Amino acid sequence: MPERTIPQTTVVVTEPLEGSAVERWGDMIAAAAALEPPLLVVDLSGSPRIDASAIVMLLQTHRAMVCADGRLLLRGASAQVRRMLGLARVDRVLDVEDQTGAAPAVPTARS
Repeated sequence: MPERTIPQTTVVVTEPLEGSAVERWGDMIAAAAALEPPLLVVDLSGSPRIDASAIVMLLQTHRAMVCADGRLLLRGASAQVRRMLGLARVDRVLDVEDQTGAAPAVPTARS
């Protein structure tokens, strides 16, 4: 496995993550994930809405990061984006930073 030299990579989404924008941003996010940073941050503060295809893309990115021993963190999600994640029941799978900027607790194995 290559040595990781980039501790964190951030992708800042600047438009609604829906329709044809999902493929464009998905390619960019996949390229960032391919760098295998320990932490990939997707900043959604500039994305007021997401659709189902965006949720699928984020889940695929989450899976790729976990397989590479990394972590995906969603930052700056609007109330509408949080609602969509909740309706899709992926808000417990994806790490979504709360509004105070605190990252969610990372589950740990119990001994």
